Amino acid sequence: MTLIVFPAIDLKNGQVVRLAEGDMDRATVYGDDPTHQAMLFAEQGAAHLHVVDLDGAFAGRSVNGDAVRAIVTAFPGHVQLGGGIRTPEGVAGWFDAGVARVVIGTAALENPQFVRDMAAEHPGGIVVAVDAKDGMVATRGWADVSDISVVDMARRFEDARVAALLFTDVGRDGMLKGCNVEATVDLARAVDIPVIASGGVKGIAEIHVLALHARDGVEGVITGRALYDGRLDLAAALNVAAAA
Repeated sequence: MTLIVFPAIDLKNGQVVRLAEGDMDRATVYGDDPTHQAMLFAEQGAAHLHVVDLDGAFAGRSVNGDAVRAIVTAFPGHVQLGGGIRTPEGVAGWFDAGVARVVIGTAALENPQFVRDMAAEHPGGIVVAVDAKDGMVATRGWADVSDISVVDMARRFEDARVAALLFTDVGRDGMLKGCNVEATVDLARAVDIPVIASGGVKGIAEIHVLALHARDGVEGVITGRALYDGRLDLAAALNVAAAA
């Protein structure tokens, strides 16, 4: 299998931003036109996009819905969306709007049956976000840390037919410290669900290493700040992933 490279568009107040360690007060604004950013990624060869409604993650409901819908309409590939999607109506509404995958985070920890129901209703469309601080699951926009380990939570969904696990090391997200490749690969080997790496990607070397672990169950990698800061060339990353 070929590693999927997901350029990230994080939305806050309708703007394209990146947070440092998930802190809403430490946001760097990269643009006022999310749709234009999506098209730039498409022009560089991206077939997948990872979009997060950051305001929605904290509010527990869609906040940047208009911006998301505009992205979905304009982007020619697959859009994966997360952030405050915690009801059956919310999930169904985004699939109806053309989103390819819905990411469920907080609700996955608080109501596992909800994930199971949604995965059964939308085969191949549900991704479970497993966000970690020091190996424990973080929820509600990373504002709270639970007493559940990442592996224990992931294993709850092995028979639920979810499409993938989205694993983020919160302490590295937006910090360019380097993706936690070891923890990502360990998780992929521990469960029978494909794993998407996220958090802290700083360069092409990590893309190459993760691509080599596609056979271990690493399905993809999400990258944001490295692209916006020019430390990672998207076209080059896509080429490395395809070659591996």
